[in-house]
Amino acid sequence: MFTGIVEELGRVVSLDKRAAGARLTIRCSAILRDATEGSSIAVNGACLTAVELSAEEFSAEMAPETMKRTNLGELKPGAPVNLERPLRANSRLDGHFVLGHVDGTAEIVSLEALGEGNWWLRIRAPRELLRYIVSKGSVAIDGISLTVAEIESDVIGFTIIPHTYLRTALHAYLAGSRVNLEVDILAKHLEKLAAASAR
Repeated sequence: MFTGIVEELGRVVSLDKRAAGARLTIRCSAILRDATEGSSIAVNGACLTAVELSAEEFSAEMAPETMKRTNLGELKPGAPVNLERPLRANSRLDGHFVLGHVDGTAEIVSLEALGEGNWWLRIRAPRELLRYIVSKGSVAIDGISLTVAEIESDVIGFTIIPHTYLRTALHAYLAGSRVNLEVDILAKHLEKLAAASAR
């Protein structure tokens, strides 16, 4: 369980693609302070298991499902990635409940400066996920907990404050880039419960 509050901006060292899946190595520091082999680390919102660690980097194995459902298979050496450790039971919940189970990818439509370091981000979400996205609701974009500001058909808009823009991989995004999208798990549970009670 994560919160969508990015703790550190890591850098991709390598992505070794294999016949099935891949091995991803990331350079970072703060995330590794209390990490051990087997620790969960969210990378661009996808929960990965650290299988090898050093003082300055960690490696994780990615299954074919992860490669298919996320943007991690497109990462290049040097690319910035959003990193977060799992939520502790005694921690404040500053973002929203994020499982690290990416539902799909979305396309960046635009990222426009609003002035004073603020930005306006628009993404095109997969149609099958639109029913879970509501105005003023929360979604995770590449692991960043964001509040929905506008919905126009399949294009979702978010205001990005200066802190978020500077401390995450958002500043490296371009129109056409793919980002990982995780919708609110509570919406999916409510849909299932409502469907069951309607039978």
